Amino acid sequence: MRILQIIPSISLVYGGPSQMILGLAPALAKEGIKVTVITTNSNGDYRSQKPLDIPLNSPIKQDGYEIIYFRCSPFRRYKFSLELCQWLHHHASEYDLAHIHALFSPVSSLSAAICRQQKLPYILRPLGTLDPADLRKKKLLKQLYTAILERANLAGAAAIHFTSNQEAKISARFGVSTKDLVMPLGVKNEGLWKNREEAENFIRQKFSIGNGLPIVLFMSRIDPKKGLDILIPALEKLLATGLEFHFILAGSNPQDPNYEAKIRLQMQNSTLRSHTTITGFVTGELKTALLQGADIFVLPSYYENFGIAVAEAMVAGTPVVISDQVHICQQVQESESGWVGTMDVPNLVELLTQALQNPQERQRRGLRAKEYALKYYSWDAIARQLIAAYQHVIQC
Repeated sequence: MRILQIIPSISLVYGGPSQMILGLAPALAKEGIKVTVITTNSNGDYRSQKPLDIPLNSPIKQDGYEIIYFRCSPFRRYKFSLELCQWLHHHASEYDLAHIHALFSPVSSLSAAICRQQKLPYILRPLGTLDPADLRKKKLLKQLYTAILERANLAGAAAIHFTSNQEAKISARFGVSTKDLVMPLGVKNEGLWKNREEAENFIRQKFSIGNGLPIVLFMSRIDPKKGLDILIPALEKLLATGLEFHFILAGSNPQDPNYEAKIRLQMQNSTLRSHTTITGFVTGELKTALLQGADIFVLPSYYENFGIAVAEAMVAGTPVVISDQVHICQQVQESESGWVGTMDVPNLVELLTQALQNPQERQRRGLRAKEYALKYYSWDAIARQLIAAYQHVIQC
């Protein structure tokens, strides 16, 4: 079976949903699938953000699969590549199926159209772009885009890949009745520290955090949809009640530096200032130490089609506090992997108070989180499920 994975970019700048390809592709290859990833060298939308420094237009073999990068041109801001579309037009017949990641992106939209023309079955993964909250952004432009391109792309797809039942339930369909394929994203259980104590000690020493002081971690893109306008006031109220903790704000947003600067300024003027560490973007050893060594991971997003950072915290054994708009909230509740609440300050204060005041319950839920994530968010398990779905599509 030869599978083509198509995505506008896999740069770290664009966050976890793009990076998931680097987990999925090797897992599929491990099961004997021949995988080719085609993408662009886009590394940000601003002129100051240089394209990825990688060879173009020729396969690069890694981890059992191959990846081909194409120049992002002529519309850099929209991650378009004429060369990618030309390559797909000439090589689509060599593959059994295409898995296209993203909607409302010229690369993915035109790729779907080319697949239909070349009679190559394809699956679309919308990355949360069919969420009503997301559709309200640039509403008129998206309505026009849908009428011209995306309705036909959705109607012509063999399936729409949603990463949670909640995402599938609320997503707009624009009148089409394409089959749903609900399958979560995976997380890598690699690079974790030998135990939580080692990771915690590393964090406390690096950031001069006192022993015994609970660590509350936010790790995600610094973006308005992530709920920092709720989280920061909630933490300020917790401090006012006398609860002690240290807050670590990890993440950045090269695509919206003004909002990131606004949050940094807000923290400087907050009562949280002396109780907070702002790390910026983290990766590697520091990222895994934060995920594994924190006492609580918190993400009160206004909407998340999956919440890859939440799954990463869970596999590291850290209990999570999330909003009910993070679409794996049902799984978190049912597995008792953390606490789920509504999108308001009082409720978030209540949940964080429960978590901070009950270390034994935090430990219990952290263990449940790890057990659940290893079972259901393993790339190996997800790859086997996807292969079965691919085979069904090809046979039909």
